[in-house]
Amino acid sequence: MNPAVLTVRNLSVQTASGPGQRPAADHVSFELRQGEVLALVGESGCGKTKTAEAIMGLLSPDRWKVTADEIRLEGTELTRLTPREAGRIRGSEISMVFQEPLTALDPVFTCGYQLCSVFRRHRGMGRRESRESSLAMFGRVGFSDPERTFNSYPHQLSGGMRQRVMIAMAMACRPAVLIADEPTTALDVTTQAQVLAQLVELGRAYGTAILLITHDLGVVAQYANRALVMSGGKIVENARVDELFDRPRHPATVTLLSHAAGAVN
Repeated sequence: MNPAVLTVRNLSVQTASGPGQRPAADHVSFELRQGEVLALVGESGCGKTKTAEAIMGLLSPDRWKVTADEIRLEGTELTRLTPREAGRIRGSEISMVFQEPLTALDPVFTCGYQLCSVFRRHRGMGRRESRESSLAMFGRVGFSDPERTFNSYPHQLSGGMRQRVMIAMAMACRPAVLIADEPTTALDVTTQAQVLAQLVELGRAYGTAILLITHDLGVVAQYANRALVMSGGKIVENARVDELFDRPRHPATVTLLSHAAGAVN
């Protein structure tokens, strides 16, 4: 069994102003192993995104209270990092691809400038080297004309192309862990398949473990090795994908499977 690259123990997320409300994440624990694609699946509002944002350190302490016994990335305990230390790790050793790339990308800078900034910040590259690395990276995520992509602004690209730019930025430094939060929600079915295949292929090539957040069990069946089912802020099932489909144990899993079957029919 491969070693764990990300270990989460008793992670809870609650609104800072409403201690009496149900937590967005409630004592969530799991391990993500080297080279694995682990799906975090559940209905909208079950706490998947807040779990990911808490792991990444993206939740404002003014609005959210985050507690955990452990959030360990390889040998680094993320809960003990200063904001500056966390900023150095975020984007280099652990990255995230968001649901809507048009809001995640800066509209006033070209895609090339934004990818170059990743190489400069985390790899210490100069202008020429970061440009060459960016063009190569755009080629790796499937752009037939990397130069054109490099000089394009986000609004000049389709949704699928913008998502590929986000993947390029997230994978630029070959992180140990990539969190992909519903990365193809806004895309058509054909483009979804292309983008997900590219993401998983790049993860395998770079040895990056992927936490794939989704509500789509078709995506889980095709791309994940193992799945966590989340309901009401809790992890209610943890199983290999074949076991999940053949022998679901929790009512929330059964409901997800029945909804998926209904969508197909």
